[in-house]
Amino acid sequence: MQATQAALAQTRPRLERAAPKPESQARMVWGRFRRNRLAMVGAVGVALLAAVAIAAPLLTPHDYAAFNRGQPLKPPSADYWFGTDRQTRDVFSRVVVGSRVSLAVGLASMALVMLIGCVLGSLAGFLGGHVDNALMRVTDIVLAIPQLFLLIAAAALFTPSLETTMIVIGLTSWMGTARLVRGEFLRLRAQDFVLAAQALGASSGRIMARHLLPNTLGIIIVQATLWLSYAILVESSLSFLGLGAQPPTPSWGGMLADGRVDMQIAWWETVFPGLAIFGTVFAFNLVGDGLRDAFDPRQRKR
Repeated sequence: MQATQAALAQTRPRLERAAPKPESQARMVWGRFRRNRLAMVGAVGVALLAAVAIAAPLLTPHDYAAFNRGQPLKPPSADYWFGTDRQTRDVFSRVVVGSRVSLAVGLASMALVMLIGCVLGSLAGFLGGHVDNALMRVTDIVLAIPQLFLLIAAAALFTPSLETTMIVIGLTSWMGTARLVRGEFLRLRAQDFVLAAQALGASSGRIMARHLLPNTLGIIIVQATLWLSYAILVESSLSFLGLGAQPPTPSWGGMLADGRVDMQIAWWETVFPGLAIFGTVFAFNLVGDGLRDAFDPRQRKR
């Protein structure tokens, strides 16, 4: 008997060394994401955009608000890489600084949308009953109103500015996130691990914070990434209508609005801001699609 126990004791370390360690979810998600070439292309694009936004003062050869005398509507050249606009301002410098505006609006409004949507969606999905019905009816009412109308009305009620744009976009765009989080909570609260936590006497707050929210984090990250591209489009639309960032702060949408008058004779005024919007939205969508496939491999196209 003692010999058998000694043999087992000698064998146990070898078995422990031979047994592979379980791979963490974060590592598995990163491995799937890394194997997605389009997602990696999008990630590189997002990283370049962030680098340009951070280093904007170092990358601009001219002051984005300065007027260059005698240089109106000058085509792209060695001195002005993207040409100049009707007010003789350097288009390249304005596009680079405009990346800061787009990212700032996107990140701030995304944080507000995720906060409101996650709080309301989690309460509706976990509590259910009258709370769920009341919150979802409010969500349905807001969804029934065209969002563009809400954006224009809210922006018109307040002084147009960059801060107003962030708040307006956030307060009028949380509904989809709330419904998504609610649906995930409804699915998860019927799982065995939630029922076991309830049987052990865990409080509702602990169950939501320790069991439900961590298991919903994947879809929240995907939703936030995809929503960033939408927020940038909304900000550009509001700026195009004159309800976003105000001069002299450059905005890609505002640059499109300024350049549409001279589109036939100065194509560079609209082409370069338009390409910036397209490239940014495309990169964020690639990253969002890649994250969706990485968190849920069943959705991957075969």
